[in-house]
Amino acid sequence: MTKYLKSASLLLLFALGFIQRSDDKDKPFNSKNGGLYLPDGFEAIVVVDSLLGRARHIAVNDNGDIYVKARFANKGESVIALRDTNSDGRADIVKRFGGTARERAYGTAMRIYKGYLYFSSELIVYRYKLNPGELVPTSKEEVILTDDHPHGMHEHIAKPITFDDKGFMYVPFGANSNCCQVDNRTPGSPGMTPCPILEDHGGIWKFDANKTGQLQKDGVKFATGLRSVVGLDWNFADHNLYALQHGRDDLLRLWPQLYNGWESAMLPSEEFLRVKEGTHAGWPYCYWDQMLSKKVLNPEYGGDGKLEGDCGQYEKPLIGFPGHWAPNDILFYQGNQFPEHYKNGSFIAFHGSTNRAPYPQSSYFIGFVPFKGSQPSGPYEIFADGFAGIDPIVNVSDAVYRPMGIAMGPDGSIYIAETEKGKIWKVTYKGNKNKFGKNALASQEKRKSLAHIRTPDFVNDNLDKDEPVAGGKVYSVYCAACHQRNGMGDSQRFPPLGGADWVTGDKDRLINVLLKGLEGPIEVKGQSYNNVMPQHSFLKDEEISEVLTHIRSNFGNSAGPISLEDVARVRASVESLK
Repeated sequence: MTKYLKSASLLLLFALGFIQRSDDKDKPFNSKNGGLYLPDGFEAIVVVDSLLGRARHIAVNDNGDIYVKARFANKGESVIALRDTNSDGRADIVKRFGGTARERAYGTAMRIYKGYLYFSSELIVYRYKLNPGELVPTSKEEVILTDDHPHGMHEHIAKPITFDDKGFMYVPFGANSNCCQVDNRTPGSPGMTPCPILEDHGGIWKFDANKTGQLQKDGVKFATGLRSVVGLDWNFADHNLYALQHGRDDLLRLWPQLYNGWESAMLPSEEFLRVKEGTHAGWPYCYWDQMLSKKVLNPEYGGDGKLEGDCGQYEKPLIGFPGHWAPNDILFYQGNQFPEHYKNGSFIAFHGSTNRAPYPQSSYFIGFVPFKGSQPSGPYEIFADGFAGIDPIVNVSDAVYRPMGIAMGPDGSIYIAETEKGKIWKVTYKGNKNKFGKNALASQEKRKSLAHIRTPDFVNDNLDKDEPVAGGKVYSVYCAACHQRNGMGDSQRFPPLGGADWVTGDKDRLINVLLKGLEGPIEVKGQSYNNVMPQHSFLKDEEISEVLTHIRSNFGNSAGPISLEDVARVRASVESLK
């Protein structure tokens, strides 16, 4: 961190009462409201400090029972059920049930609809009938939908869900690609036209919520051009579906001749969309640039960062949030406990960026967008912050908590779940609703000046400005976005390099991974991963030697170097097999 960043950050921290955490990651950094910063009049209590299996989306029943989608689940433990028996706000009963198979990485959905509990693994949507008084259902587990496509890799295949007021269930089928390239995530590889992925992925499908045993062919393609949707909700106030699209990655890594690190950190926008039947949001051909306020062509389709082409034909977002903020859940507030300002507005859980090198990571908060009818009535607000416990957030693993799931309780409170430890908060309003106004939001508005939310300064916020990443430009440009500057990955999609046998073990295997890429399920330090490691054969032998020697001798590793001769020998072997 530069001297400028240190001094500027300290001034902001003292001004806002934000206490930077100590080396003990588990030590609370703010004792009030369970560590959260909230608008005036709101209070939070901790329902549960941690859950084995951690947490994704959540749902709350009419009697206050909480159901949590486990982030990592063994067979029969996909759902975590919580009950507070003495009305102190904390869960004192924890039960696990549900799911017919061990999940390779994680599922997402957890929703209650018309007396049924719906949840998902990566590929299956299940449900149970919730009988009155039962915490763990005694009814038979039903399979509502099965994704029957072959999936050799894990990329955007989780199954979030929502329901409308006519008995239909909406399920995204994410695109197993970054930008529909001929060679996925390979520098210079062009995009396919038309993109064949859009035939059965990269969109949202509509299904009968009450029919069991469905496959994708039993549904209707409702919308397309959506790379990855994790947060979606039906707004019962205007009877429309709303979704948050994760924008594509790797503008700097794949197209360094067109994008610098700042542009790659800020772009493309995370799009907040009102989705109607027939909507095409533009992926993979175009992306929304929130700074230019228009959709522009992706470089895989001839774009240069400014060229609009025919992108004007695609659906425009209601709001374009900064790149890589990872909006992972949305809740349109229908309760009556909160001030009128929040009625029918949308709470959004920003899980936090990973792909922002060489700038600090961003978001990690709960936002709020006020609505009037079908349109936002003002800019987004910071509703709950403080999850990360540190500012700036240099590496994803530095963040103590990462918000993920939002649900409303029967009394109008909202519940927030996070993924790193499985902590859950209950947020209630204790103030005078008639006196709630802009002053109550003032302290939260100031938090937009913190490094994990503000637009980074091109020079002063660049973490490589004075101290280039050890190992040189190769690691900074091609590796840090996923594996992070500290080599610890993001605990979810990208595995750690530190202490990994894949790094410190067989040299030839490691060189092969860089030259050929890797996809499919692997295990690193006892945790399963199933994503895509793109090939980097475009790098020169000396660059590969440099970066692999770097990762084998840093991040707590002490393995020997990889020579130019090692790389040349393995490359020749790979080339001979083509």
